Amino acid sequence: MNVITTFKDKRREKQITYERKMLRELSLEVLKKGVNEQFGSLFRNGMFARAIEDGCVDIAIEAYLVGSKYGKFGYHGESLEQVKNRCYFEEKYLTDTLFDFLTYWGQIGDNDFVNESLYYTCEHYVDQWWVEGFYKSEKRYRLRLH
Repeated sequence: MNVITTFKDKRREKQITYERKMLRELSLEVLKKGVNEQFGSLFRNGMFARAIEDGCVDIAIEAYLVGSKYGKFGYHGESLEQVKNRCYFEEKYLTDTLFDFLTYWGQIGDNDFVNESLYYTCEHYVDQWWVEGFYKSEKRYRLRLH
């Protein structure tokens, strides 16, 4: 008897394989350093520092993988802005998730100015890791390593 696999299963298997290849180029030390650079002021209270750091690292990995998923479009000639328009909602979702996470665990008050600056910091953080994944993926496509 033959095993029947669906197209969805095959696509998911291929996606997981590609994500594993991309994650080999990413180190945990670099991720933690990036978290401390962007959100170091939130760790000063020390109570939830580990939880905040882990959540930020998770979002950075997701942003990196989303950027790497869209790297093939950059390889085929689209500009960074065009590709960012393709995944606007995914990037916005990651930014909103990180902002909600930090406002909950970071114990930030109801100051609108602080919340706005925190949101822009989250947006920059997600964008930074998205671009990192995008360029690494584009490089892999140029080197025919995909």
